[in-house]
Amino acid sequence: MPRKEGWDKVTGAARYVDDMTLPGMLYGATVRSNVARGKIRKISFDPSVNWNEYVLVTAKDIAGKNCIALILDDQPCLASATVNHPEEPILLLAHADPHKLRKAVDAVAIEYDPLPPVHTMEESEQQSTIIWGADNIFKSYLVEKGDVEAVWKEAPHVVEGEYFTGAQEQLYIENNGVIAAFDAENGVTVWGSLQCPYYVHKALMALFGLPEEKVRVVQMETGGAFGGKEEYPSMIAGHAALLAMKSGKPVKIIYDRMEDMVATTKRHPSRTRHRTAVSKDGQILGGEIEFTIDGGAYATLSSVVLSRGTIHAGGPYYWPSVRIRTKAVATNTPPHGAFRGFGAPQSLFAMERHMDRIAQVVGVSPVEVRRRNFLRLGQTTTTQQVIRENIDLNHLLDRALELSDYDAKKKRFTQEDKIGARKKGIGIASFLHGAGFTGSGERYLNSLVGVEAGADGNVRVLVSSAEFGQGTNTVLCQIAAEALNLPYENVAIAQPDTTVVPNSGPTVASRTAMIVGKLVQSAAMGIKQTLAKTGLLGEEYTPEQFRAACREYIAAHGTLKSYAGYEAPGDVYWDDEKYRGEAYAAFAWAVYVAEVTVDLTTYTVTVDDFVALQEVGKVLNPVLAAGQITGGVAQGIGFALYEKVVWQNGRMLNNQMTNYIMPTSVDLPPIRVFFEELGNIHGAHGAKGIGELPMDGPAPAIVNAVEDATGVRFNSIPLLPEDLFEALRPQPFEQQTLPSTRGKA
Repeated sequence: MPRKEGWDKVTGAARYVDDMTLPGMLYGATVRSNVARGKIRKISFDPSVNWNEYVLVTAKDIAGKNCIALILDDQPCLASATVNHPEEPILLLAHADPHKLRKAVDAVAIEYDPLPPVHTMEESEQQSTIIWGADNIFKSYLVEKGDVEAVWKEAPHVVEGEYFTGAQEQLYIENNGVIAAFDAENGVTVWGSLQCPYYVHKALMALFGLPEEKVRVVQMETGGAFGGKEEYPSMIAGHAALLAMKSGKPVKIIYDRMEDMVATTKRHPSRTRHRTAVSKDGQILGGEIEFTIDGGAYATLSSVVLSRGTIHAGGPYYWPSVRIRTKAVATNTPPHGAFRGFGAPQSLFAMERHMDRIAQVVGVSPVEVRRRNFLRLGQTTTTQQVIRENIDLNHLLDRALELSDYDAKKKRFTQEDKIGARKKGIGIASFLHGAGFTGSGERYLNSLVGVEAGADGNVRVLVSSAEFGQGTNTVLCQIAAEALNLPYENVAIAQPDTTVVPNSGPTVASRTAMIVGKLVQSAAMGIKQTLAKTGLLGEEYTPEQFRAACREYIAAHGTLKSYAGYEAPGDVYWDDEKYRGEAYAAFAWAVYVAEVTVDLTTYTVTVDDFVALQEVGKVLNPVLAAGQITGGVAQGIGFALYEKVVWQNGRMLNNQMTNYIMPTSVDLPPIRVFFEELGNIHGAHGAKGIGELPMDGPAPAIVNAVEDATGVRFNSIPLLPEDLFEALRPQPFEQQTLPSTRGKA
């Protein structure tokens, strides 16, 4: 099926927020801190600027609560006395001429009394300087299964490893942007590039102290998000709305690329420590996993990112006994937040690198060590969730090996001359990804969707789920059309507008097709049942008969709408206190294979071939599904080999696309995408989540392949040429007995 918004996008008819103007509109800008931590002593305004031309907003202008309401509500909308990270917003300016704004921002001077900052997870853990709460810890979790202490005594092998992942910028095509308007009668209206209209709605209600009917949020066409527009739009929307309220005019704020990169959220950096008891033949007997993420200066979404990382830390393997300790710690960097995969890519990178390490210690192949530990029907995950679906991970592994010609390539690469300047390697990664909100999250969200039929027989889907390139509009319309036995062209989707659509939950966590899609299917069936009960529609009908039935019903009864609310499956129960149970209603499963070349002249890694095989329940739209996997693998390659955030005193130094390097199309290999489909009773037509899964596997598969090529272990990503050079360069004779560098075992 063609994408619902595709024609408008390729012809330029699609309207993004920066295409929109309102009468009398002003432009807004943010004055930010340039220190990591300190008390604001004085704010000065250059007298050469005519400040009467500008609208100025500080924290004193906030009518409600000075916070970005999310989970812990600890992040101020505007700093008033203390700043806790570079680029923290302090005051706002607006002017009719956007060109004057930049000079005005530079003409504001802020003096600080500096406070000692914390820049690393290790410094935060030492607690010599407390920057958040009593111990610098936003959130911690403990998962316990079996008797871990008993496994150490009898274990033939105890394998330890420490693994690191860096921050990663979402790098969506369209930067963050909003337009806000305010009037006393209607309250606040915001149009923006965003993922979660009702997140912004909640934040604005708290910021302005307004009831829900006085806050309206409209999602405009959104040019990419990847999690980066989950929580941050609440900040920029609050800023534009405050300026609109004070000026009495609409205000547009559009970040340029440099501001967007330096000020907004990134993927959480992480450190994972594994200590695993292993049998002689490579079976996991039990172990301990410590997973720590850098949350930045405020809590934002760190607790839920940590949660998913915690639950995925054990991978798709059976652990008879395990103890998983995890925490999110505070540092004086801009807050880290949501990014595709949401904690799982970090902990799964460690797990899959560690599996290769176990294989080395035991003396079996990376393939065999996975085969001997895969979860099977009836076994339990680390959170003691029983595997009820008939997943055959050995079959998935075998098919991935066959598709990639793994055995033949492995043999050939081993036999090839390893002394030359180019070395070949091949690596695998096996993993899983839970679909939907973790644990009791979906119960808490209590999502609601609607379907409306018009007198012309056309149908409109009413959801707050946002389209930002991943195919939401298309797939949800397909589901409704299928349920109503109507042509796809007869179904449209309403623009997400909090005055029009119900709260179907955020567009995150690989939940749209599975959770929201199932509700759309139910709501559409409700339309059919309503018409059948009134005798207007038979069991079998044509689109013309459906149109006539709708016309007659609406003439007699008014609007024809059907709503469906989330009802938790009876066999899905999660214990928040003990952190155990059914973490997700369904998992998607995958095996990825990467083939690489390591050039010992330039110390670069080239991914030559990539096979991505996944079981995703049911593929609803093959083109969109393959596109999701291809894009996720491309981002995963960037995560592994290219994208390094360079920090200096808590600030991102390389905040432009000339020095923050992402892979382009010429840097990518053939990405060969394959699916297995086992169905899923909890998803529309058997679908599971698909959007985040492909982010989890590429990095460990690639680094496993680099080790296969070089014989050197690397436990930190991104793996850049300088890291390879440091580990692989010939050392002077007198240095050869010195301890190895970081990343080299």
